[in-house]
Amino acid sequence: MQTSDEEFGAALDAPHRTPAHSTRFGGVELGRQVQSWKVERAYSTDVPEALRAFNGSASAQLEVQLGGAGGVSAPELYSAWAPRATGDVVRPGQSVVHATGVDGRTLPAFRGTVRSRTAASGSDTVTVQALDGAERLRGPAQLPRPYHGYYHGRPVATEVWCVDELLRQGGIHTCPPPRAPDVPDVKDLDAVNQPLTVLYASLHGGFNASHGQPETLPAPASYSWVREGAPHEMALMPAAAGLTASWMPRSRFPVSGRVFQAECWVNTALARDSTVEIKLVFDRSAGAYGYYSGLFDISTGQVRISSGTLNGGYWYFYWTFGKLAALRGTWHLGFTVDTRAGGPGVLASVEPRLTAPDGTFLGANPGTYTEAVAAQPPSELYRVDLRTDMAVECLQVTDRSWPDLDSYTAAEWDQRDRWRKGAVLDEPTVPLYDVPQVSGSQWEALTEIAKATLSTAEFDEQGVFRWRGPGRFATVPQTPDLTVTTRRSVAALTVSEEIDACRNYCEQPYQDWKGIGPVAGEAVVDTVVREIKPGVPVEVYYNLAEDESDIGPLQIDDDASPISGHKVRFGSAKEGGTSVKGGVTVSSRRDGPYYIVRFVNHGTSSVWTVTKDGKPSVRIVPIKRSADPRQRTRVWYNTTSQLHYGKQQYLAPASGWVQDAEAASGLAYRMLDAGRYPVPLLGEVEVLHDPRIQLGDVVRVVDTTGAALDTLAWVVGIRTTCQAGSAPQQTLTLRGTAYNGVPRDPGLTPDAPLDPQYGTQRRYTEVTAQYATLDDLTNTKLTYRGLLTAAAGPA
Repeated sequence: MQTSDEEFGAALDAPHRTPAHSTRFGGVELGRQVQSWKVERAYSTDVPEALRAFNGSASAQLEVQLGGAGGVSAPELYSAWAPRATGDVVRPGQSVVHATGVDGRTLPAFRGTVRSRTAASGSDTVTVQALDGAERLRGPAQLPRPYHGYYHGRPVATEVWCVDELLRQGGIHTCPPPRAPDVPDVKDLDAVNQPLTVLYASLHGGFNASHGQPETLPAPASYSWVREGAPHEMALMPAAAGLTASWMPRSRFPVSGRVFQAECWVNTALARDSTVEIKLVFDRSAGAYGYYSGLFDISTGQVRISSGTLNGGYWYFYWTFGKLAALRGTWHLGFTVDTRAGGPGVLASVEPRLTAPDGTFLGANPGTYTEAVAAQPPSELYRVDLRTDMAVECLQVTDRSWPDLDSYTAAEWDQRDRWRKGAVLDEPTVPLYDVPQVSGSQWEALTEIAKATLSTAEFDEQGVFRWRGPGRFATVPQTPDLTVTTRRSVAALTVSEEIDACRNYCEQPYQDWKGIGPVAGEAVVDTVVREIKPGVPVEVYYNLAEDESDIGPLQIDDDASPISGHKVRFGSAKEGGTSVKGGVTVSSRRDGPYYIVRFVNHGTSSVWTVTKDGKPSVRIVPIKRSADPRQRTRVWYNTTSQLHYGKQQYLAPASGWVQDAEAASGLAYRMLDAGRYPVPLLGEVEVLHDPRIQLGDVVRVVDTTGAALDTLAWVVGIRTTCQAGSAPQQTLTLRGTAYNGVPRDPGLTPDAPLDPQYGTQRRYTEVTAQYATLDDLTNTKLTYRGLLTAAAGPA
């Protein structure tokens, strides 16, 4: 329920009420012009009615009838052809905020945007219809679909990660968003200097990345996803110290000539040990790799930033922050690398950046490497590694994060006033080895996920998105949020019970991904040698098949140690020349059927996409699954219920969202637990208007005058209407939370489904054997029915 104060509660309990409401369009209060209003919200569930469970999404709708003002009619003020000065206040897309209450006190009832307006000519009424935050999710749904889940045979995401990603695409965030998510326009010559998020992994129930791709995945037993104590919404929690994972960036940028950074959020109070490390690995020539790493130790308060060769020599600077060792809680940790000094072996300036749980920014003077062992030769970003002992969330790496180190403020570092948290998630329950394809809008995709996983999706009265998983049905609620009684609150109530509400044999199909691995698709080899001029981005579209997974950016080949597979070589001449390393950024992204590659040359002379022998060097190797997953089913049933009600089946729709036997078993059991006995159905319940009631609330219904019931029920639908000058009318749609015990049939002997007389009638041969002649039969004076009965008379 919505929270309120004691005075508001007392006003609702008072014998006499004075309704109150507030309605704002475009930030302008128009409440005095409202002739009537109606708010409806309900789950679009496909679970059989009256089951002790429900799923799907809920999109609230508001309908307001506006009158005119100042002697000017409403159509003249607010119709589609009204002057913009007055008409724009209710134009489609305009903001709407509606609140209701009593005695001058109100609570939020709706927050959304105008969908339509209708002006009745010759009247003083304009009808405005609005939808809630679901309207913000009408953009096309698209989810990253990497191959690494079925490649490693380990989950790459969950249903909650997909929900979180769809919300982020609609501008609804649960943690700090990517700093620079948008790829600059290829026609913008300043694009080479603009920041770009090359890796963003929220770690909200999955290792999949909004930008970039997972590279290595830990075993499921080595971690969990936690919400309790997460820095923002959900975090990756290691089961033991030293959990590792890695990602490939979406952009392989050169190490030299830029400022870049890596960062994450951690809760140091949830730790198996004391360190977390982010390592940026760079691909050098001849098969060697360099790196920069930031290591944060909460036991000593020391931060160490190293530069060196992977599995070789290195140099480091360290700083000590007493607060890091002393204060436990949510920390924002990261480091910045400045390589603008350039050169064949760049010696960078590095500095740590930390924000403490109390909001204090902890900076330090940068350190500049001078030792040759710390120098980084020409190379490109190859991989991002994470090693953590503690709960971690929101890992991201940004290229050209800021022009320099000196002007990089604490406010910019923490993205203050750049975002607001707008959603609340739930625990993940369905692991995914391959992210299913989605279509339609983001809201339609969310609805599909909710129905497939027995979850609910909705925007509440304050505009906050809420996702609830099937865990809410694990136990029957013991206490209500509100009690309504026929003595005071309930004006009408209908109670019914139906066999269709019983489901005692529940089947949940799922996809079995065991034994399925990756195979290379048909390689796409460029047909053109392309010139990449200095500072001029070049973007090329290549086609991928629908069944081919997302792939990362091309790896940059060199003559010293040639590679095979997914690659590109840059030559110093169109005919081939010598290979060029560390001078060109190679980025990629998937957009429907297209794999889009972008090249940006940071050098002073042109390079070409050419092999050593003068042929086009772009070679794209798609990845797809080796076979389709097998369709299997998990079943739960209840024989006691079947004894009383017969076998009543529920077959959940097959979908790509359930890919694990344990998850399928859990969903089937939840459905069985909700439907093994029919729950009494509470029809439309008319109650005194209470603006505190929300979807999903548990209401205790007490009927002392009719059905004589006292039960708990979930609110799955709310409709509130009001005419100016009258009290609001509120109607609830409820689903019971428990059944009325196991049938006992006391003193009853139920009749069998088959007539006992069926099959006992005598045959003709039996009659002739008993009565030798027709006269003998006639003398018995038997009726026809009596004749067929076995004990009809003497032999």
